[in-house]
Amino acid sequence: MTIYISNAFSLAMVDGEDLNINIREVNLPDVIHKIQNFVSIVGHKDTAAVFSSLLNVKIDCNRQSIKLTANDVLYVGQLTGGRLPEGTTTLPENFKIKWLVVRVSDE
Repeated sequence: MTIYISNAFSLAMVDGEDLNINIREVNLPDVIHKIQNFVSIVGHKDTAAVFSSLLNVKIDCNRQSIKLTANDVLYVGQLTGGRLPEGTTTLPENFKIKWLVVRVSDE
């Protein structure tokens, strides 16, 4: 099992055809509690900086393609409110991040 942190989810991230994908909303404390030994696949430097400040852990910008397999977990921080201003390190006023957990299973 691998735990990933991302700013997006795509069906192209799923490895296999007969898999179940479960997506549910989670709160920030749950994400903080669950992200130990994770792989960052956050594709934008400023988003990684904001995630770092919110999660109290270093989140690297890492534009990497992955394939989720059974039992992998992907935490997605979905930004709303517009594009982050360049150089942002904290969440600006009127922006929000909705946290989702994506789990893939073969059951």
